[in-house]
Amino acid sequence: MTFTNTLIRTVQARLADLDFYTGLIDGEAGPLTESAMTDFKAHNGLRARPFPGPITLKALMANGAASKPVVHATEEEPAWLVEARRLKGVREAVGRGSNPVILDWAEDLDLHYPDDDIPWCGLFVAHCMRVGAPQDERPNNVLGARNWARFGIEVKPTLGSILVFWRGSRSGWQGHVGFYVGEDDNAYHVLGGNQSNAVTIARISKARLLSARWSAHVPVSNKQIQQAGSGTLSTNEA
Repeated sequence: MTFTNTLIRTVQARLADLDFYTGLIDGEAGPLTESAMTDFKAHNGLRARPFPGPITLKALMANGAASKPVVHATEEEPAWLVEARRLKGVREAVGRGSNPVILDWAEDLDLHYPDDDIPWCGLFVAHCMRVGAPQDERPNNVLGARNWARFGIEVKPTLGSILVFWRGSRSGWQGHVGFYVGEDDNAYHVLGGNQSNAVTIARISKARLLSARWSAHVPVSNKQIQQAGSGTLSTNEA
């Protein structure tokens, strides 16, 4: 199928009507258009890929096409943290098989991810940021926790910021990533995936922090939350 500028504008306009696309209606099939198309397909029971075929175009123009569920930021928290809190308690499958919720995050991101035994802290962050800050460019490999140290802009640890930690050793390659929801004198309180095989809040030593990151398109919250330092420190989040 040939995609003319006119057809791309039509697709962009329809995706915008359904709240999947937030860019310019310019007839250029760039990353925002491809991300919106992938989202539309995922929410309408189609294979989540960034390009439309005849079946996708028919579904897109149909009166019954599903709009994108909207996650709103609150006065206190950015939209990605609202989504992260909503998912607290999601757990990987025990034994054989995988939790389809976790696999769906990967499908929405057009990411090959066959099994939730593969560390998924980066996948959890990628899903939440796709929902809450879709205009930001994600790392090339979202599964690599340390890759999130290059996302957006660097900030001080603050409510909703992405915290990137080393795991094993500071000079190694292993890492962990999650969202700041508080801190005490010795640890950050991190809402993250793959913490005890689930989306939980864990205390992680401040000495392990590599970087704190924030969306380049959303005002920084600058809110530090002091909490009690009870409970054990997490030492291995995989």
